[in-house]
Amino acid sequence: MATAIAARRRGLSVAVSDGAVPPIDKACGEGLMPDGLAALRALGVEIPAGAGHPFRGIRFVNGKHCAEAAFASGPALGIRRTALHRVLVEHAARCGVSMLWQTAVAGLHHDGVSLTNGFVPTRWIVGADGSNSRVRAWAGLDHHEKRAMRFGFRRHYRVPAWTDFMELYWGDDCQIYVTPIGRDELCLALVSSDPHLRLDAALEKLPELASRLERAEVGSTERGAITVGRRLRRLHRDNAVLVGDASGGVDAITGEGLCLAFRHASLLADCLADGNLGRYQSEHRQLLRRPAMMARLMLMMGRHARLRRRAMQVFQSRPQSFSRMLAVHVGGASARDCIASGISLGWQLLTA
Repeated sequence: MATAIAARRRGLSVAVSDGAVPPIDKACGEGLMPDGLAALRALGVEIPAGAGHPFRGIRFVNGKHCAEAAFASGPALGIRRTALHRVLVEHAARCGVSMLWQTAVAGLHHDGVSLTNGFVPTRWIVGADGSNSRVRAWAGLDHHEKRAMRFGFRRHYRVPAWTDFMELYWGDDCQIYVTPIGRDELCLALVSSDPHLRLDAALEKLPELASRLERAEVGSTERGAITVGRRLRRLHRDNAVLVGDASGGVDAITGEGLCLAFRHASLLADCLADGNLGRYQSEHRQLLRRPAMMARLMLMMGRHARLRRRAMQVFQSRPQSFSRMLAVHVGGASARDCIASGISLGWQLLTA
């Protein structure tokens, strides 16, 4: 939807083909960070009042240690995935995007795509079909430089929010995000390397969080997804090009997947309009660097309990350190600030 909207803003004629029926759901943390909201606004999309619930920062919880910081650039937004998809579909329709729902793509050709019910001639074919992209395979682009996979599960709870932060609870082999998406509704998202670990079992490892949900009503069935940190050798071949999770991304622990998708969509629309996919390849990687760096740091914290404890001690005793890290995370710091923050945090970990 984001790519279609961006392409229409550049004057291209766009059709979206999908075998599903909107609104389409997907397991995710359902939080739009401030940089993600800014990327949406750059596409001309505003989330209507009441469609989500704002939160003002991030809180890390690791046993007895807790660290929090507010976003310097304004609040983020918790929003149901289906509500976000509905907003994007409605905006795309107003932009003049042709919608081909319940119409799966069956194959690619040099001059168009085969659908389950016909053929559509096209200049460009954009694979925006997720981590398990069939377009990527058909186009011969399924060659990886890096690939790391984990597993996510999401469920909603009807309970008054006890915080105006998104909370990240650290376990020894998993993380659980708690995102307020309404005054009386929370989204819990579990991420781990264990494909068999589910939310109920993970909550047993986090008694503080489990106690808060003890009397909460479950608001949805548990839904799973795969999160992949992926870098591809190539993003385009001939008239086919990839965007979003199909084009690579970072582990869900960053919460930056949607922001990256929106930014890549804007970039791709510019490159399609200019006929310059070489630029898309290089700038796509540039956009991926900061989230990929943060994913590596957070995954390292997840794997090493001692490092995580030391980091949390630093964050709790020196709140400015956590504030600086959060600013880097959501793109509110320069490259020089990133380097300085990394050096400072490293020194503090050594001397903690």
